[in-house]
Amino acid sequence: MNLTELEKKLIAAARLKVPDERVPYAFEKRIMAQLAARAGADYWVFWARGLWRAAASCVALAVLLGAVSVFLPAPPDTSKDLSQDFENTLLASADLPENPTP
Repeated sequence: MNLTELEKKLIAAARLKVPDERVPYAFEKRIMAQLAARAGADYWVFWARGLWRAAASCVALAVLLGAVSVFLPAPPDTSKDLSQDFENTLLASADLPENPTP
């Protein structure tokens, strides 16, 4: 909300009422000073809170999956060596001749 507009509305409402003797001295000045000192919404705070919550849930998920991978038995290895397949795939282009004949 616009602070100047709010201030105008509060002053207009205050002028309609007769001052009461129970109101402390300079009460309206303290209230207006608090309204002016109040900062607007800091959207970075909302982002930071959300990211910290997301980080906490990611850590919890990583711990859970790490525990599952440690405590569950590993399946028997019946496949061939993946590192050799990977190396052969990467070096396949190096084995090609530079000038292929048509």
